[in-house]
Parts: sequence; structure tokens; C-alpha cells
Amino acid sequence: MLSPERLALPDYEYLAQRHVLTYMEDAVCQLLENKEDISQYGIARFFTEYFNSVCQGTHILFREFSFIQATPHNRASFLRAFWRCFRTVGKNGDLLTMREYHCLLQLLCPDFPLELTQKAARIVLMDDAMDCLMSFSDFLFAFQIQFYYSEFLESVAAIYQDLLSGKNPNTVIVPTSSSGQHRQRPALGDAGMLDGVEASLFCQRLENLCDRHKYSCPPPALVKEILSNVQRLTFYGFLVALSKHHGINQALGALPDKGDLMHDPAMDEELERLVVRSRLYRTPRQQRGKEPGAFGFQRRDKLEAPERVPSALAPTPNPYRWEPREFCSFFSSFLRSIWSSW
Repeated sequence: MLSPERLALPDYEYLAQRHVLTYMEDAVCQLLENKEDISQYGIARFFTEYFNSVCQGTHILFREFSFIQATPHNRASFLRAFWRCFRTVGKNGDLLTMREYHCLLQLLCPDFPLELTQKAARIVLMDDAMDCLMSFSDFLFAFQIQFYYSEFLESVAAIYQDLLSGKNPNTVIVPTSSSGQHRQRPALGDAGMLDGVEASLFCQRLENLCDRHKYSCPPPALVKEILSNVQRLTFYGFLVALSKHHGINQALGALPDKGDLMHDPAMDEELERLVVRSRLYRTPRQQRGKEPGAFGFQRRDKLEAPERVPSALAPTPNPYRWEPREFCSFFSSFLRSIWSSW
């Protein structure tokens, strides 16, 4: 059912607000690129499945970064996909480095820029070395703020730097384009890191920034709430407060509350089913040498060397070790199960 707010909007404003033209252009491009395959089951079915995937949030899997960050819905969908795919990292209590988290992001988006991952890690680590370990929940909520509000935070960084240097703040902050190439954040001096700026003045500048509202920004009331609780704050202190604020996470709507972050029974059941199924198809190395592998080919070491006497000093091979192609197959099956369950 259409909401009263939807009916009150002019057609062109609704199309712009929901980025309908962005999805129509993308759908047509995919239709032209795959017209031979699509012709087998019809154009109408293609558009139905495309927009169903947009509604479900699965349309961003394995897409280029320029598309993933093109709309707020795409960004929220990517955050939700990242959480659901790699939630077990946090559930198992694993701690990863910034580059390891970046590798996980690249599994969903191959050209995801390292710069955004670095900025998210800096919110967690502050002055610590960038190769320190981070928990999944700490990184995820910091990444959510940095990724979803990236243009807003660039403008906030410029405002903060102006306040530190005492410049006249009567300049308009223009957000960067959506091409994925982000402007380098101004370097913050040691004084700014230690002392910060006056919170009331910073709040006034941010209110003016949110009023222009040319791109996504946190709810102004919640930003004001954060800044009203302190007299002075640093730039990264502000980012940490944003990432830990319960209301901002709820307003964004991509991730569950921190207490429910590891709770997803349906996905746990699906993952366990896939793990059990993968074990049924995996056999010890000795048996795989005699029979075709899971991908229909013989192991080269067994074909080239008929018999080898194992050395007493050689380590015993793990018969259930993941092969790279096996892992890729398992991960693809896992994502397909996510696709069907959303």
C-alpha cells in the first residue's frame, strides 16, 4: 500500500528520491549485455527478477564499487550483505587486521577502494598502528558510518579543519562526486587530535551542513544530541560517537543492534547445511588421486608421479584441507543461499 507521504510527492520528486532512474538505467544496461541469455525466458521476467533483487538488497553482490555506492539503498544493502556473509567472524571471536577486512570486502566487491577501509579502521584504532587487530563488531559499526556517510564526513573534516585553523567559516562545502574517487581528508594536527574544537560552534556548523542535505547525513537531532553532551571534542571522537550511537544505527536501518549482531538463526542453519554438504563431497587426497575431483579433473601430482614413498620427516597432509577452488565453490553456494533466503 502506498504511504500518504508517497502520494503527497510529485512524480518527478519521488523518482529522484528513490533513484528509480538509476535502477532503470542499470537494468537496461544488463539487459543489453546479456540479451542472448535473457531472450530465452523473456524480458518481462528479467525486469521482475531485477527489481525483486533490488527490493531484497541482493542486487549489489559482486557489482562494481561505482554502482554499490550510487544510492543510499545500495549502500545499506551492501552493509547488510557484508554483515550476513561474515557474521561468523565475530561469532567465532576472531580478530582481523584492516587489510584482512578489506579482503573480505573485496569478496563482495572486487574493486572496493582500500582508502575507505583505512578510514574505517582509523575510527577504531585512533592513534594505534594500522596493522592492529580489530573485532568484527567494532570494525563493522565504524565501517557503516564511514561508508554510508562518506561525503558527509569529508565535509565535516573540512569544517573541523577550518575551526582548528581559525578560518572564517562562511564558505559552502560542496560534496565530492559519486565516482568513487574521494577527496583526501585534510591532515589533522597534533593540537587538533588532543584538544579538539568547541562543541557548540561545531554543532552550529554541522546544522547548516545538514540543512543543505544534498547527500545522506545522520539525523540532525541525533548529531545535536551527541554534541550537546560535551564541551570540546576531536574529529575522531565525533566519528566514534557516531559509530556507537544506537539511534543513528536504527535510523540507518542496515544493521541490527549490537546485542543482536551475532544472532541470525536462519542463516546459521543454512550455513551448517552447506558445511555438512561440502564435507560429503570432499574426500581424502589419496582417494582424490584415483578418482576425478569435484570439478571433473585428476590431480596433477598423481598423474605425473605414480607412486611416492612418504618421507618420515615430511608433514602428514591434511586430507580435509580446503582447496582454493573448493572454497570458491563453497562461498558461491553460500551466497546463492543468501540470495534465495532474502
